[in-house]
Amino acid sequence: MRILVYDPELCIACGICEEVCSETFFQGGGVEKTKIRIHTEGGGLPSASFCNQCGECIDICPTEALYRDKRGVIRLRRELCVGCLSCVGFCPSLVMHWHPDEEFPHKCISCGVCVRECPEGALEIVDVDEVPAPAAPYGSV
Repeated sequence: MRILVYDPELCIACGICEEVCSETFFQGGGVEKTKIRIHTEGGGLPSASFCNQCGECIDICPTEALYRDKRGVIRLRRELCVGCLSCVGFCPSLVMHWHPDEEFPHKCISCGVCVRECPEGALEIVDVDEVPAPAAPYGSV
């Protein structure tokens, strides 16, 4: 299974990962339209929130628009999505997003664009054998 991992010790909170994600998938829009979010509140190390492919959203979707692809990444079948936003509301990690300018919800798909652009190497795509547990929502720890 392919997932994105983050090392807060290496992150300088430059925001390049957010920008490149937003630009790649939404032709801009900043942090409101990005699938990875970097948080710097609290004065300590930065933290990041993004989908770890736990798959909890799959069972929530009433139309079966969400599925796990052959690499283990959770994907959205747009033709089946009715825009109910159950996935956004019930995501245990709070990393499924929706923006009023967009028709469909969005989340990280472990594409690696942010990994390639991170100047400090704080992001990496790795393969894991087991489905990860849902990540704690940002700010809950």
